[in-house]
Amino acid sequence: MGGEDMLQNLKSRTFAWMAGTAVAVVAAGAMFVGAASAQNKEPIKIGFGMSLTGPLAANGKQALLGMKIWEEETNAKGGLLGRPVKLIFYDDQSNPSTVPGIYTKLIDVDKVELVVGGYATNMNAPAMPVVMQKGKTYISLFALDVNHEFKYPKYFSVLPTGPQTKPSFIEGVFQVAAAQNPKPTTLGLVVEDAEFSNNACDGARENAKKFNMKIVYDRKYPPSTTDYTPIVRAVQAANPDVVIVCSYPLGSVGIVQAVRELNYKPKIIGGAMVGLQATVFKSKLGPKLNGIINYETWVPSDRLMKPAAEFFKKYQAKAGAEGVDPLGYYLGGWGYAYINMLGEAIAGTKSIDDNKIADYLRKTPHKTIMGDWSYGPGGEWTKSGMMQVQYHGIKEGAGLETWKGMGYQNVLTPADLKTGNVIYPYEKALQ
Repeated sequence: MGGEDMLQNLKSRTFAWMAGTAVAVVAAGAMFVGAASAQNKEPIKIGFGMSLTGPLAANGKQALLGMKIWEEETNAKGGLLGRPVKLIFYDDQSNPSTVPGIYTKLIDVDKVELVVGGYATNMNAPAMPVVMQKGKTYISLFALDVNHEFKYPKYFSVLPTGPQTKPSFIEGVFQVAAAQNPKPTTLGLVVEDAEFSNNACDGARENAKKFNMKIVYDRKYPPSTTDYTPIVRAVQAANPDVVIVCSYPLGSVGIVQAVRELNYKPKIIGGAMVGLQATVFKSKLGPKLNGIINYETWVPSDRLMKPAAEFFKKYQAKAGAEGVDPLGYYLGGWGYAYINMLGEAIAGTKSIDDNKIADYLRKTPHKTIMGDWSYGPGGEWTKSGMMQVQYHGIKEGAGLETWKGMGYQNVLTPADLKTGNVIYPYEKALQ
């Protein structure tokens, strides 16, 4: 190649490089202008109540951080419909009586365009009459069968119970019991007198009929209970083979402690105990959890972690500063998933119209970091994904590394997610 040719080649390459750079700069500028333009517009306001104080706060705070991560990510990408998104929320104090006022204020005073539910059955049920009256689409978070009576067509549940909501919640315990030889035949029900626990134990009664178990104890206790020893003594006196406990966090912790203090050893105990999934309660109870079989909605197995790994990396990096559960496995990922599902509906319909969004949610299969689902009648999932796990081998002083993995728990049901076998009867796990 001659000198003139080399010079011409160099000029051509330089021009191409400059042109490419100019295009990249223009594209980047356009993206910046687009994002800036979105931020200058009125935000899409999404309102909800959340348990940030009181006995449900350990879980509610996880969900909120997951939602905040979604808000941050969405706005970094330019928002939705060319507008930023803004979460408007109030602390429901884990108190159902605060909920109607919160949702009335969100809709009438704050003028939010969309609402979602807070965490837990007890907090979602009292919101339903308000959102129904206002005609709002409503996505609940971990609410068990709250639409059974209302039959509201714009309701959608994010809880993997499937179409048979109440019995599916703890059916796995009965499946485990039925597989034993000899099979346990008697059942005791310990029920906190609240919306969730009453619903869960309704399901246990249905399962008792299905699996031909005789109920020998079935009593409620008030949510204000502080001494659980008399409750455990009473069920111990009835001597059922299997004890199903349907409880919220304070009751769950109190009953586990009383069971160990009284050296009570039924063949199976657990089922529907909210709270044991949170790191703070696991750390408080430690080895007292061994042997208990309890529900789960997600575990950090290799299979389930794969689509969620990036989210939990972000969550755990922020958890310390936010003062929330350091792992976020119970509600952090679900908080992100349920608000992201709403975001995808807004994008999919190019609208914030409640009717269009409800229609989209009803007809669209949803693929999320926490799994995939579709909606059937009543706004419930078409297929159950509830798990039952058994805690085992937990040592005194177990720390965060224990709770991060699967070494202290076996998934017993469903079969396609099973990671280990049951230790039966319960007392064998105490050795």
